[in-house]
Amino acid sequence: MKSKLGIIIKREYMERVSRKSFIITTILMPLLMVGIMALPSAVMLMTGVEDKSIAVIDQSGVVQPSLKGDKELRFVDIGKQDITIEQAREAKDFDAILIIGEDVVDNPDNVRLYTQSAPSIQTETFIRHQIEDAISHQRMQRYEIDNLTEILNDIDVTVNMSTFRLDTVDNGEATQTSSIVSYMIGIVVMMIMYMFILLYGQMVQNSIIEEKNNRVLEIIVSSVKPTTLMLGKIVGVGLVALTQILIWGVLIASFSKWVMPLLTSGIETTDTDVLSAVGQLSDVGFMMSLFLYLTLFLIGGYLLYASIFAAIGSSVDNVQDASQLSSLAVVPIMLGMIFSLTVTNDPNSSMAFWMSIIPFTSPMVMMARIPFGIPVWEIVLSLVLLLLLVLFMVWVAAKIYRVGIFMYGKKPTIKDLIRWAKYK
Repeated sequence: MKSKLGIIIKREYMERVSRKSFIITTILMPLLMVGIMALPSAVMLMTGVEDKSIAVIDQSGVVQPSLKGDKELRFVDIGKQDITIEQAREAKDFDAILIIGEDVVDNPDNVRLYTQSAPSIQTETFIRHQIEDAISHQRMQRYEIDNLTEILNDIDVTVNMSTFRLDTVDNGEATQTSSIVSYMIGIVVMMIMYMFILLYGQMVQNSIIEEKNNRVLEIIVSSVKPTTLMLGKIVGVGLVALTQILIWGVLIASFSKWVMPLLTSGIETTDTDVLSAVGQLSDVGFMMSLFLYLTLFLIGGYLLYASIFAAIGSSVDNVQDASQLSSLAVVPIMLGMIFSLTVTNDPNSSMAFWMSIIPFTSPMVMMARIPFGIPVWEIVLSLVLLLLLVLFMVWVAAKIYRVGIFMYGKKPTIKDLIRWAKYK
Protein backbone atom coordinates (compact mmCIF):
# COMPACT_ATOMS: atom_id res chain seq x y z
CA MET A 1 0.00 0.00 0.00
CA LYS A 2 1.87 3.07 -1.33
CA SER A 3 -0.71 5.75 -0.54
CA LYS A 4 0.05 8.42 2.03
CA LEU A 5 -2.49 6.89 4.39
CA GLY A 6 -0.81 3.48 4.02
CA ILE A 7 2.62 4.94 4.74
CA ILE A 8 1.37 6.58 7.95
CA ILE A 9 -0.39 3.40 9.08
CA LYS A 10 2.72 1.32 8.42
CA ARG A 11 4.94 3.74 10.26
CA GLU A 12 2.68 3.89 13.36
CA TYR A 13 2.27 0.12 13.35
CA MET A 14 5.91 -0.88 12.86
CA GLU A 15 7.17 1.65 15.37
CA ARG A 16 5.19 -0.08 18.13
CA VAL A 17 5.20 -3.77 17.27
CA SER A 18 8.98 -3.76 16.85
CA ARG A 19 9.50 -2.70 20.45
CA LYS A 20 10.64 -5.32 22.94
CA SER A 21 7.98 -4.16 25.40
CA PHE A 22 5.23 -5.13 22.94
CA ILE A 23 6.67 -8.61 22.39
CA ILE A 24 7.18 -9.20 26.11
CA THR A 25 3.72 -8.03 27.18
CA THR A 26 2.00 -9.91 24.36
CA ILE A 27 3.58 -13.22 25.31
CA LEU A 28 3.86 -12.84 29.06
CA MET A 29 0.53 -11.16 29.83
CA PRO A 30 -1.63 -14.30 29.27
CA LEU A 31 0.87 -16.37 31.25
CA LEU A 32 0.87 -13.76 34.00
CA MET A 33 -2.94 -13.75 34.17
CA VAL A 34 -3.04 -17.55 34.42
CA GLY A 35 -0.31 -17.45 37.04
CA ILE A 36 -2.13 -14.87 39.13
CA MET A 37 -5.28 -17.02 39.10
CA ALA A 38 -3.39 -20.22 39.93
CA LEU A 39 -0.90 -18.81 42.46
CA PRO A 40 -3.23 -18.61 45.52
CA SER A 41 -4.35 -22.22 45.08
CA ALA A 42 -0.77 -23.39 44.55
CA VAL A 43 0.43 -21.58 47.67
CA MET A 44 -2.40 -23.06 49.75
CA LEU A 45 -1.60 -26.55 48.47
CA MET A 46 2.10 -26.18 49.22
CA THR A 47 1.77 -24.54 52.63
CA GLY A 48 -1.40 -25.97 54.15
CA VAL A 49 -1.75 -25.87 57.94
CA GLU A 50 1.48 -26.11 59.94
CA ASP A 51 1.98 -28.99 62.40
CA LYS A 52 0.56 -27.78 65.71
CA SER A 53 -0.34 -29.30 69.08
CA ILE A 54 -3.27 -27.85 71.00
CA ALA A 55 -3.57 -28.40 74.76
CA VAL A 56 -7.24 -28.87 75.65
CA ILE A 57 -8.71 -27.96 79.03
CA ASP A 58 -12.29 -29.19 78.79
CA GLN A 59 -14.17 -28.06 81.89
CA SER A 60 -17.40 -29.49 80.47
CA GLY A 61 -15.95 -32.94 80.04
CA VAL A 62 -18.08 -33.68 76.96
CA VAL A 63 -16.40 -31.83 74.10
CA GLN A 64 -12.79 -33.05 74.21
CA PRO A 65 -13.59 -36.73 73.44
CA SER A 66 -15.22 -35.62 70.17
CA LEU A 67 -12.30 -33.48 69.02
CA LYS A 68 -10.49 -35.14 66.13
CA GLY A 69 -7.15 -33.86 64.92
CA ASP A 70 -5.40 -34.49 61.63
CA LYS A 71 -1.84 -34.74 60.35
CA GLU A 72 -1.18 -31.03 60.85
CA LEU A 73 -3.05 -30.39 64.09
CA ARG A 74 -3.28 -32.53 67.24
CA PHE A 75 -5.50 -32.11 70.29
CA VAL A 76 -3.82 -33.10 73.58
CA ASP A 77 -5.99 -33.70 76.65
CA ILE A 78 -4.37 -32.14 79.74
CA GLY A 79 -6.35 -34.44 82.01
CA LYS A 80 -7.05 -31.86 84.72
CA GLN A 81 -10.08 -29.61 84.53
CA ASP A 82 -8.82 -27.21 87.17
CA ILE A 83 -5.33 -26.73 85.74
CA THR A 84 -4.21 -23.13 85.21
CA ILE A 85 -2.88 -21.68 81.99
CA GLU A 86 0.59 -21.25 83.53
CA GLN A 87 0.70 -24.89 84.61
CA ALA A 88 -0.42 -26.10 81.20
CA ARG A 89 2.20 -23.99 79.47
CA GLU A 90 4.95 -25.36 81.69
CA ALA A 91 3.75 -28.95 81.33
CA LYS A 92 4.60 -29.18 77.67
CA ASP A 93 5.64 -26.99 74.80
CA PHE A 94 2.20 -26.50 73.22
CA ASP A 95 1.47 -24.17 70.31
CA ALA A 96 -1.86 -23.17 71.83
CA ILE A 97 -4.13 -23.79 74.81
CA LEU A 98 -7.84 -24.35 74.26
CA ILE A 99 -10.08 -23.77 77.27
CA ILE A 100 -13.67 -25.00 76.97
CA GLY A 101 -16.11 -23.65 79.57
CA GLU A 102 -18.24 -25.87 81.77
CA ASP A 103 -21.52 -24.60 80.24
CA VAL A 104 -20.29 -24.65 76.64
CA VAL A 105 -23.21 -26.80 75.43
CA ASP A 106 -25.69 -24.09 76.44
CA ASN A 107 -23.26 -21.20 76.03
CA PRO A 108 -21.14 -21.84 72.91
CA ASP A 109 -19.31 -18.52 73.38
CA ASN A 110 -17.54 -19.83 76.49
CA VAL A 111 -14.49 -20.97 74.53
CA ARG A 112 -11.02 -19.40 74.67
CA LEU A 113 -7.91 -20.09 72.62
CA TYR A 114 -4.49 -18.90 73.81
CA THR A 115 -1.72 -19.05 71.19
CA GLN A 116 2.02 -18.40 71.16
CA SER A 117 1.61 -16.42 67.94
CA ALA A 118 -1.24 -15.31 65.71
CA PRO A 119 -3.02 -18.44 64.42
CA SER A 120 -3.86 -18.97 60.76
CA ILE A 121 -7.41 -18.72 59.47
CA GLN A 122 -7.35 -22.43 58.61
CA THR A 123 -6.39 -23.34 62.18
CA GLU A 124 -9.12 -21.23 63.77
CA THR A 125 -11.72 -22.52 61.33
CA PHE A 126 -10.73 -26.16 61.91
CA ILE A 127 -10.92 -25.85 65.72
CA ARG A 128 -14.23 -23.97 65.62
CA HIS A 129 -15.85 -26.58 63.36
CA GLN A 130 -14.65 -29.39 65.62
CA ILE A 131 -16.21 -27.74 68.67
CA GLU A 132 -19.45 -26.94 66.81
CA ASP A 133 -19.84 -30.58 65.75
CA ALA A 134 -19.22 -31.77 69.32
CA ILE A 135 -21.78 -29.35 70.78
CA SER A 136 -24.35 -30.27 68.12
CA HIS A 137 -23.90 -33.94 68.96
CA GLN A 138 -24.41 -33.27 72.68
CA ARG A 139 -27.57 -31.25 72.02
CA MET A 140 -29.03 -34.00 69.84
CA GLN A 141 -28.49 -36.52 72.64
CA ARG A 142 -30.90 -34.56 74.82
CA TYR A 143 -33.83 -35.58 72.61
CA GLU A 144 -33.21 -39.24 73.47
CA ILE A 145 -34.14 -40.39 69.99
CA ASP A 146 -32.38 -43.48 68.76
CA ASN A 147 -30.20 -42.97 65.69
CA LEU A 148 -31.01 -39.24 65.60
CA THR A 149 -27.66 -38.44 63.97
CA GLU A 150 -28.28 -40.98 61.20
CA ILE A 151 -31.81 -39.64 60.69
CA LEU A 152 -30.59 -36.06 60.29
CA ASN A 153 -27.83 -37.14 57.93
CA ASP A 154 -30.37 -39.08 55.90
CA ILE A 155 -32.73 -36.13 55.45
CA ASP A 156 -29.93 -33.65 54.72
CA VAL A 157 -30.01 -33.03 50.97
CA THR A 158 -27.61 -31.19 48.67
CA VAL A 159 -28.98 -30.44 45.20
CA ASN A 160 -26.51 -30.26 42.30
CA MET A 161 -28.52 -28.63 39.53
CA SER A 162 -27.17 -28.79 36.00
CA THR A 163 -27.90 -25.76 33.81
CA PHE A 164 -28.35 -25.96 30.03
CA ARG A 165 -29.21 -23.37 27.38
CA LEU A 166 -32.25 -24.06 25.20
CA ASP A 167 -30.67 -22.49 22.12
CA THR A 168 -27.91 -25.12 22.20
CA VAL A 169 -30.23 -28.14 22.18
CA ASP A 170 -29.31 -30.58 19.39
CA ASN A 171 -30.72 -34.12 19.18
CA GLY A 172 -31.72 -34.06 22.82
CA GLU A 173 -28.32 -32.78 24.00
CA ALA A 174 -27.39 -29.26 25.06
CA THR A 175 -24.36 -27.31 26.17
CA GLN A 176 -23.95 -27.22 29.94
CA THR A 177 -23.41 -23.77 31.41
CA SER A 178 -22.86 -22.15 34.78
CA SER A 179 -23.77 -18.64 35.91
CA ILE A 180 -20.61 -18.52 38.04
CA VAL A 181 -18.38 -19.46 35.12
CA SER A 182 -20.20 -17.03 32.82
CA TYR A 183 -19.78 -14.29 35.42
CA MET A 184 -16.03 -14.87 35.69
CA ILE A 185 -15.57 -15.02 31.91
CA GLY A 186 -17.65 -11.85 31.47
CA ILE A 187 -15.55 -9.95 34.01
CA VAL A 188 -12.28 -11.06 32.41
CA VAL A 189 -13.22 -10.11 28.83
CA MET A 190 -14.73 -6.83 30.06
CA MET A 191 -11.47 -5.92 31.83
CA ILE A 192 -9.51 -6.76 28.67
CA MET A 193 -11.83 -4.47 26.69
CA TYR A 194 -11.49 -1.68 29.27
CA MET A 195 -7.69 -1.98 29.35
CA PHE A 196 -7.23 -2.03 25.57
CA ILE A 197 -9.57 0.89 24.82
CA LEU A 198 -8.06 3.11 27.50
CA LEU A 199 -4.43 2.14 26.89
CA TYR A 200 -4.37 2.39 23.09
CA GLY A 201 -6.73 5.36 22.98
CA GLN A 202 -4.41 7.36 25.21
CA MET A 203 -1.47 6.12 23.12
CA VAL A 204 -2.95 7.96 20.12
CA GLN A 205 -3.42 11.10 22.20
CA ASN A 206 0.13 11.10 23.61
CA SER A 207 1.65 10.43 20.19
CA ILE A 208 -0.11 13.47 18.73
CA ILE A 209 0.92 15.69 21.65
CA GLU A 210 4.56 14.59 21.33
CA GLU A 211 4.70 15.31 17.62
CA LYS A 212 2.92 18.60 18.09
CA ASN A 213 5.46 19.72 20.71
CA ASN A 214 8.33 18.74 18.41
CA ARG A 215 6.69 20.68 15.57
CA VAL A 216 6.81 17.53 13.45
CA LEU A 217 3.11 17.87 12.59
CA GLU A 218 3.74 21.20 10.88
CA ILE A 219 6.12 19.50 8.47
CA ILE A 220 3.93 16.44 7.90
CA VAL A 221 0.71 18.37 7.18
CA SER A 222 2.52 20.27 4.43
CA SER A 223 2.31 17.10 2.33
CA VAL A 224 -0.53 15.16 4.00
CA LYS A 225 -4.05 16.26 4.80
CA PRO A 226 -4.74 16.53 8.56
CA THR A 227 -7.67 14.10 8.28
CA THR A 228 -5.46 11.52 6.54
CA LEU A 229 -2.82 11.94 9.22
CA MET A 230 -5.34 11.45 12.03
CA LEU A 231 -6.87 8.36 10.42
CA GLY A 232 -3.39 6.93 9.81
CA LYS A 233 -2.50 7.27 13.46
CA ILE A 234 -5.79 5.81 14.69
CA VAL A 235 -5.69 2.85 12.31
CA GLY A 236 -1.96 2.19 12.84
CA VAL A 237 -2.23 2.08 16.62
CA GLY A 238 -5.48 0.12 16.32
CA LEU A 239 -3.72 -2.56 14.26
CA VAL A 240 -1.20 -2.90 17.08
CA ALA A 241 -4.05 -3.63 19.50
CA LEU A 242 -5.64 -6.00 16.99
CA THR A 243 -2.35 -7.86 16.52
CA GLN A 244 -2.01 -8.33 20.25
CA ILE A 245 -5.58 -9.57 20.69
CA LEU A 246 -5.22 -11.97 17.73
CA ILE A 247 -2.11 -13.50 19.28
CA TRP A 248 -4.00 -13.90 22.55
CA GLY A 249 -6.85 -15.51 20.60
CA VAL A 250 -4.51 -18.14 19.16
CA LEU A 251 -3.12 -18.84 22.63
CA ILE A 252 -6.62 -19.12 24.10
CA ALA A 253 -7.79 -21.46 21.33
CA SER A 254 -4.70 -23.64 21.79
CA PHE A 255 -5.26 -23.73 25.54
CA SER A 256 -8.93 -24.63 25.11
CA LYS A 257 -8.31 -27.36 22.52
CA TRP A 258 -5.18 -29.09 23.79
CA VAL A 259 -4.19 -27.94 27.29
CA MET A 260 -7.60 -28.03 29.02
CA PRO A 261 -8.33 -31.68 28.09
CA LEU A 262 -4.92 -32.69 29.47
CA LEU A 263 -5.43 -30.78 32.72
CA THR A 264 -8.93 -32.16 33.27
CA SER A 265 -8.41 -35.74 32.06
CA GLY A 266 -7.66 -36.96 35.57
CA ILE A 267 -10.46 -35.06 37.32
CA GLU A 268 -13.12 -37.28 38.82
CA THR A 269 -15.91 -35.20 40.30
CA THR A 270 -19.67 -34.83 40.24
CA ASP A 271 -19.60 -31.14 41.15
CA THR A 272 -21.76 -29.44 38.52
CA ASP A 273 -19.89 -26.13 38.78
CA VAL A 274 -16.57 -27.84 38.07
CA LEU A 275 -18.07 -29.83 35.19
CA SER A 276 -19.67 -26.68 33.73
CA ALA A 277 -16.40 -24.74 33.98
CA VAL A 278 -14.49 -27.54 32.28
CA GLY A 279 -17.18 -27.86 29.60
CA GLN A 280 -17.23 -24.15 28.73
CA LEU A 281 -13.48 -23.64 28.79
CA SER A 282 -12.96 -26.76 26.67
CA ASP A 283 -15.59 -25.72 24.12
CA VAL A 284 -13.47 -24.30 21.29
CA GLY A 285 -16.57 -23.07 19.44
CA PHE A 286 -17.76 -21.09 22.46
CA MET A 287 -14.31 -19.62 23.11
CA MET A 288 -13.85 -18.63 19.46
CA SER A 289 -17.30 -17.00 19.24
CA LEU A 290 -16.48 -15.09 22.40
CA PHE A 291 -13.17 -14.02 20.91
CA LEU A 292 -14.89 -12.93 17.68
CA TYR A 293 -17.29 -10.68 19.58
CA LEU A 294 -14.41 -9.36 21.65
CA THR A 295 -12.55 -8.41 18.47
CA LEU A 296 -15.57 -6.69 16.90
CA PHE A 297 -16.41 -4.65 19.98
CA LEU A 298 -12.75 -3.89 20.55
CA ILE A 299 -12.47 -2.41 17.04
CA GLY A 300 -15.64 -0.38 17.47
CA GLY A 301 -14.86 0.78 20.99
CA TYR A 302 -11.29 1.66 20.13
CA LEU A 303 -12.23 3.67 17.02
CA LEU A 304 -14.86 5.56 19.01
CA TYR A 305 -12.61 6.58 21.87
CA ALA A 306 -9.39 6.87 19.85
CA SER A 307 -11.07 9.55 17.71
CA ILE A 308 -12.01 11.44 20.89
CA PHE A 309 -8.47 11.10 22.27
CA ALA A 310 -7.06 12.23 18.91
CA ALA A 311 -9.20 15.37 18.98
CA ILE A 312 -8.08 16.10 22.54
CA GLY A 313 -4.41 15.49 21.76
CA SER A 314 -4.49 17.83 18.78
CA SER A 315 -6.04 20.66 20.78
CA VAL A 316 -3.51 20.86 23.66
CA ASP A 317 0.22 21.40 24.00
CA ASN A 318 1.07 19.02 26.86
CA VAL A 319 -0.18 15.98 28.75
CA GLN A 320 -1.16 18.06 31.80
CA ASP A 321 -3.68 20.09 29.78
CA ALA A 322 -4.90 16.92 28.08
CA SER A 323 -5.64 15.24 31.42
CA GLN A 324 -8.45 17.72 32.09
CA LEU A 325 -10.16 17.22 28.74
CA SER A 326 -9.52 13.46 28.83
CA SER A 327 -12.39 13.09 31.28
CA LEU A 328 -14.67 13.41 28.22
CA ALA A 329 -13.43 9.96 27.19
CA VAL A 330 -12.29 8.40 30.46
CA VAL A 331 -15.56 8.92 32.36
CA PRO A 332 -17.76 7.00 29.85
CA ILE A 333 -15.19 4.19 29.76
CA MET A 334 -15.22 3.94 33.55
CA LEU A 335 -19.02 4.06 33.61
CA GLY A 336 -19.02 1.15 31.18
CA MET A 337 -16.79 -0.84 33.52
CA ILE A 338 -18.92 0.01 36.58
CA PHE A 339 -22.18 -0.92 34.84
CA SER A 340 -20.56 -4.15 33.63
CA LEU A 341 -19.91 -5.23 37.22
CA THR A 342 -23.55 -4.51 38.02
CA VAL A 343 -25.33 -6.10 35.07
CA THR A 344 -23.59 -9.46 35.51
CA ASN A 345 -25.90 -10.06 38.47
CA ASP A 346 -28.87 -9.90 36.09
CA PRO A 347 -27.67 -9.84 32.45
CA ASN A 348 -31.24 -9.74 31.07
CA SER A 349 -32.48 -6.74 33.06
CA SER A 350 -33.66 -3.54 31.39
CA MET A 351 -30.62 -1.62 32.62
CA ALA A 352 -28.30 -4.32 31.25
CA PHE A 353 -30.03 -4.11 27.87
CA TRP A 354 -29.86 -0.32 27.52
CA MET A 355 -26.30 -0.02 28.84
CA SER A 356 -25.20 -2.60 26.26
CA ILE A 357 -27.02 -0.73 23.47
CA ILE A 358 -25.79 2.80 24.20
CA PRO A 359 -22.53 3.01 22.17
CA PHE A 360 -20.48 4.82 24.82
CA THR A 361 -20.85 1.92 27.28
CA SER A 362 -21.78 -0.98 24.97
CA PRO A 363 -18.24 -2.38 24.34
CA MET A 364 -17.68 -3.16 28.04
CA VAL A 365 -21.25 -3.98 29.09
CA MET A 366 -22.07 -6.16 26.09
CA MET A 367 -18.91 -8.21 26.54
CA ALA A 368 -19.88 -8.81 30.17
CA ARG A 369 -23.32 -10.06 29.02
CA ILE A 370 -22.33 -12.23 26.04
CA PRO A 371 -21.03 -15.22 28.09
CA PHE A 372 -24.54 -15.58 29.56
CA GLY A 373 -25.98 -16.35 26.10
CA ILE A 374 -28.00 -13.26 25.14
CA PRO A 375 -29.96 -13.08 21.85
CA VAL A 376 -27.86 -12.47 18.72
CA TRP A 377 -30.11 -9.61 17.56
CA GLU A 378 -29.12 -7.57 20.62
CA ILE A 379 -25.44 -8.02 19.77
CA VAL A 380 -26.03 -7.04 16.14
CA LEU A 381 -28.07 -3.97 17.14
CA SER A 382 -25.35 -2.90 19.57
CA LEU A 383 -22.64 -3.26 16.89
CA VAL A 384 -24.67 -1.30 14.30
CA LEU A 385 -25.31 1.60 16.70
CA LEU A 386 -21.66 1.56 17.74
CA LEU A 387 -20.55 1.73 14.09
CA LEU A 388 -22.86 4.66 13.36
CA LEU A 389 -21.51 6.63 16.32
CA VAL A 390 -17.96 5.77 15.29
CA LEU A 391 -18.52 7.30 11.84
CA PHE A 392 -19.98 10.44 13.41
CA MET A 393 -17.22 10.82 16.03
CA VAL A 394 -14.45 10.30 13.46
CA TRP A 395 -16.02 13.03 11.31
CA VAL A 396 -16.25 15.41 14.30
CA ALA A 397 -12.75 14.55 15.52
CA ALA A 398 -11.30 15.18 12.07
CA LYS A 399 -12.78 18.69 12.01
CA ILE A 400 -11.36 19.44 15.47
CA TYR A 401 -8.02 17.86 14.56
CA ARG A 402 -7.45 20.00 11.44
CA VAL A 403 -7.81 23.17 13.55
CA GLY A 404 -6.28 22.00 16.83
CA ILE A 405 -2.90 20.93 15.46
CA PHE A 406 -2.14 24.54 14.54
CA MET A 407 -3.18 25.97 17.93
CA TYR A 408 -0.44 26.71 20.46
CA GLY A 409 -0.25 28.49 23.81
CA LYS A 410 -3.95 28.42 24.66
CA LYS A 411 -5.71 25.73 26.62
CA PRO A 412 -8.99 25.15 24.79
CA THR A 413 -12.35 24.80 26.49
CA ILE A 414 -15.20 22.55 25.53
CA LYS A 415 -16.83 25.55 23.83
CA ASP A 416 -13.71 25.98 21.71
CA LEU A 417 -13.86 22.35 20.62
CA ILE A 418 -17.51 22.71 19.67
CA ARG A 419 -16.72 25.86 17.66
CA TRP A 420 -13.87 24.13 15.85
CA ALA A 421 -16.15 21.19 15.00
CA LYS A 422 -18.58 23.62 13.35
CA TYR A 423 -15.95 25.11 11.02
CA LYS A 424 -16.48 24.24 7.36
